[in-house]
Amino acid sequence: MTDEKQKFTTVGEYLEAATYDVEPRLTEMREIIRTALPNAEETISYNIPAYKQDGVVVIQFAGFTHHTSLSFFPTAATFAHFTEELAAYRTSKSAIQFPLDEPLPAELVGAIARFRGDEAAAYAARKKSGH
Repeated sequence: MTDEKQKFTTVGEYLEAATYDVEPRLTEMREIIRTALPNAEETISYNIPAYKQDGVVVIQFAGFTHHTSLSFFPTAATFAHFTEELAAYRTSKSAIQFPLDEPLPAELVGAIARFRGDEAAAYAARKKSGH
């Protein structure tokens, strides 16, 4: 997508560096995530857009030549919760790939972001209570 040596400091910079074919998809993902996680802090983590909530990176997104991806860790609960919905997509240890030649599953992206936000809130509550 971009020159590997380029270091991003804002999500806006990341989007500006995107190629014309992936930039609209990334912008759509950004808006979906911002709507799903209105209190999350938008930042850059591992040189890609990330959203932090309750002190935890909840979700990240990235653009590539043939797909965009959502990344998050840990993945087990999310992958288990969305097993059927994710069956049509390629997944890795910490990411889901959405091919550029298919419509972005906006509802699924939003649902995953909200699910991860809930996980982060529960984690923060457990941490605060000492459990």
